[in-house]
Amino acid sequence: MIRVSHLYHSYTNDDNYAVKDVSFEVERGEIFGFLGPSGAGKSTTQKVLIGLLPLQQGEAIINGVDIRKGSGALLNSIGVSFEQANVYKKLTGLENLEFFARMFDVPTEDPMKVLKMVGLEDAAHQRAGSYSRGMLQRLVFARSMINKPKIWFLDEPTAGLDPGTASVIKDIIWSKKQEGTTIFLTTHNMFIADELCDRVAFITDGALNVIDSPRNLKLKYGQKFVRVEYIENGQDRSEMLSLTSNEDRKRLAELSASAQIETMHTQEATLEQIFIRITGKELR
Repeated sequence: MIRVSHLYHSYTNDDNYAVKDVSFEVERGEIFGFLGPSGAGKSTTQKVLIGLLPLQQGEAIINGVDIRKGSGALLNSIGVSFEQANVYKKLTGLENLEFFARMFDVPTEDPMKVLKMVGLEDAAHQRAGSYSRGMLQRLVFARSMINKPKIWFLDEPTAGLDPGTASVIKDIIWSKKQEGTTIFLTTHNMFIADELCDRVAFITDGALNVIDSPRNLKLKYGQKFVRVEYIENGQDRSEMLSLTSNEDRKRLAELSASAQIETMHTQEATLEQIFIRITGKELR
């Protein structure tokens, strides 16, 4: 569905590349996470793919179409949810969606339906300029669905949202995947990526470090632990033991045999911990 080969982009038209030699493929119906800290090259790559930045070097094919040639059919098949709320503030939420729906040459969603999906039906007739930041983000997210996209580009779709609203957004993303939508998700939120993505790519300083499923990354780079909570001499105690350490496994056997164990939970490395281990960079 998306194929990118040896993509480069420089904002200064020299060898100072914001994105350098990036190659990847996204399969039809896949949620592909493009993960990295601010300034890593995530948004630059997305902007090239959706046509906001020119393709300087390399090749990018979306749904069989070279993006340098472009086509109305390609634009009609793409939805984009930006991190920044680029809507018309003097129009109501409903008027914004009605306006953008008229820009497409394909059947579109009922604007009120998508407003209801993101919890904005009660604010449909309010000017977008009166919306809070979270409401604006939901409006932009709703707008990205208006043309029933086959390829959906999402840039930090849950940033700044409260947990309840973020959960609603994640459920919508998951339901669209079940319908066969191909989703390109750029984020620095490793928890969201771990929950939603079939595969993830780690990008730092404009270059890709690794591409794999969250599960495979955990199996390859993670370390499994077990947290044991027990009572000793009337005191509550806990220990974190590695399941790959012979010494820790012996200690676990000792506790199992002699201690009054209250709880025992296995834990695995988080995707964020693995990102730091592979790239040497922290997410911020």
